[in-house]
Order: sequence, then C-alpha cells, then structure tokens
Amino acid sequence: MNKKPRLSFWEIWNMSFGFLGIQFGFALQNANASSILLTFGADVHHLSWFWLVAPITGMIVQPIVGYFSDRTWNKLGRRRPYFLAGALLTSTALILMPNAPHLATVIAPMFIGGGMLMIMDASINISMEPFRALVADKLPEEQHALGFSMQTLLIGIGAVIGSWLPYMLGNWFGISKEATTGLIPDNVTYSFYFGAFALISAIIWTVVSTKEYPPEFYDDDENEEVANEKFRIPKKMWQLLLVQFFSWFALFSMWVYTTPTVAQHFFGTNDPNSADFKEAANWVGILFGVYNGVSAIIALSLPKIAEKIGRKNTHIIALTIGGLSFLSFAIIPNYQLLIIPMIGIGIAWGSILAMPYAMLANSLPPKKMGMFMGLFNMSITIPQIVNGIFGGFILKYAFGGDSILSLYMAGVLMIFGAISTFFINDKL
Repeated sequence: MNKKPRLSFWEIWNMSFGFLGIQFGFALQNANASSILLTFGADVHHLSWFWLVAPITGMIVQPIVGYFSDRTWNKLGRRRPYFLAGALLTSTALILMPNAPHLATVIAPMFIGGGMLMIMDASINISMEPFRALVADKLPEEQHALGFSMQTLLIGIGAVIGSWLPYMLGNWFGISKEATTGLIPDNVTYSFYFGAFALISAIIWTVVSTKEYPPEFYDDDENEEVANEKFRIPKKMWQLLLVQFFSWFALFSMWVYTTPTVAQHFFGTNDPNSADFKEAANWVGILFGVYNGVSAIIALSLPKIAEKIGRKNTHIIALTIGGLSFLSFAIIPNYQLLIIPMIGIGIAWGSILAMPYAMLANSLPPKKMGMFMGLFNMSITIPQIVNGIFGGFILKYAFGGDSILSLYMAGVLMIFGAISTFFINDKL
C-alpha cells in the first residue's frame, strides 16, 4: 500500500465539512423529535420506542453502505456518491417531518412522524458512515486524531446552529412560536426547512472540494492468506464495545428524556400542548446547542491532549466529567443553570465522537475500512436499541414515571464507560 501523505488543515476541513450539514439535521431531530411526537399524541412512556428507529436503521444501513462503498468507484469516487445520495434523502425527510399532519389521512400523525423519523435516520446514516471511513482512507495514522477531531468540531458547529435555530427564529426573528397551520410551531417548521438546505449545501461542498485515492492506491504485495486474516474483527474493536455500550446508552437517555425532564422539573408542566412545555422544548434546544458547542470548542485540543496523556486517558477523563454532569441535575436549582452540566456533557460528547475512532482506525484493513466502520457502528446502535426497548419500562416501573431518574442512570453508566476504558490496549 502507498504511504498516505499528510494533509493540510484546510484539506481536512473540506473533506469533513459535510458533517456540519449532517449534524445540523441530526441536531434538529434530537432536540425536537420528542416534542413533535408528543404533540402528535405519543405517550411519554412510549417515546423510547419511537426513538428505536434511529439505531435500528443505523445498524442495518451503515454496514451495508460501508460494504458497498468499499467496492464502489465511479466519477464521484468511492465514498462521495453515498454522501450525495444520503443528503438528498435526508433533506427531503427534514422537509416532510414537521408536515406529518398534512400527510395523515387514515394513519395517525404520530405514526407518520415516526415514519419520517425512520426515513430521516436511514438517510443520515447513508451519508454519515462513509465520512468516518474517508478519514481513515485519506489520513496517515498520526493524523487520525486530528481528522476525527475535525469532524467533531464541524459536528459541534452544525449541532449548535441546528439546536438553537428554533429558539432564535422564535425569540430573535419574530417567527411565531405557535402553529398557524397544522400542529407544529412555525419556528420549528422553518428550522427544518433551513436545515434541509444547510445539509445538502455542506455535503455538496465536500463532494466538490475533496478527491479520493483510486482503488489501486491501496494495493500491496500481501498474499491472499494474509488479506483473509485481516478480515477478522480486531481485538481493539472488541475492547471498545463495552465502553461504547455504556456511553451510547447514556446518550440515548439524554436525547429522549431531557425535554420531559426539563418541562416537568423546571417549567412545572407535563402537558405537551401547553405554552410552558413548548418553551421548555425550545430551551432544551439551547442546552443541546451548548453541549455541542463545547464539543466543537474542545475538538481541536483533543489531539494535543491525547499526545500528552494518551487517547485512552483522554477518553477516561472526558467520560467521567460527562457522568458527573448528568448526576448534577439533582442539585441544579433553575433551568438557566442547566447550562453548567451541559458543558461537562459537551466535553464527553467531543471525546465520544473522536477518541474511539482514533483508537480503532489503524487496526482496520484499508480495503475493508467502510465495512468495518459500519460494523463498529453497531457498538453505537445496539445500546440505543436496548435502551429503546427497556428504557420506557425502566422509567414506568422502576422510576415511577420521573424522567429525571433516567438522566441520573445515564450519569452512572457513563462513569462505568470511563472505568471500562482502562482495559483498552491503545498505543500509537
């Protein structure tokens, strides 16, 4: 295999820029899907079931896309055709999601909304998986941490804008926070439209500005026996599975239950159609923007920290901070101060998006990078599926319907993830 040249900051920026658009759409979904589904008539105890569509579609789509992108080569390249196809589909789903009531004739709006959520997640995954593989395709090992941290930076920027946009439109630009037509407030609806435009524009930027190495670049003199040996799942991937399980189980709880928690404990309402609940949902968008913004701010410092104390120790510290931040919800006196734990969660999020991939990438065979990255995505989707199946039962029967306890559980599990990281064997 040819030696990969080091790329400049702006070359890495361009090849990762599409992730800004992907995360813009993903942030709109994360911050608003629970509120939209509750408005459509979903029960809070069933929210986690609707959110199951995200990890299930990711588990199915990402390995398939990875497998085929490893074997694709045309005028657009190897990974870029999938970026573009996913962008077109996701943009369409973003436009349709807030308009679910207009599409409902026989089927209830909440099931139309759930269907749109599934289509959106499948489409996002078509674009997302090849971006992870592209970093490993193009960068030498010493730049892997920088490459994945650059993605974290752009993910953070896109997520901040996507999370805050409904609040900004409603409070700064005078867009109505009520629904003039249908059920979804105008500020949320227009945010989804803008998100569709931002996503496809960012993906096109990467497609136009980035070139890929042709398949023969990865040819080497290995015989078939050695090549077949490389198909085995690397030991480091197995070591990372437990860490990922705890981390992503916790994150899924945050995405599903932060809105009802903030509404109940800080705005004093459980009625999804009340003005206070909508205000709580808008504030959750701000909070989600904070943690994503923090991840963007620390993203480019993570490689430097990892150089000094190691990627493993960097991840341990970040997950511990995140876990303690979830637990601190117990002592926060008002909704404005929830920004404080979100800063800690942002530190954990930044590391979760970068360090596991940086630790794993050089353990994977270059010609099967897409497939293995897709398989590794199961370490993200499986814990979310487990949470989606059992999270509602835990909330109802163990926590008495009090969703803040689900966030405390998330904190404990994230600390377990930090402990599990001690057992990873990672050396540059």
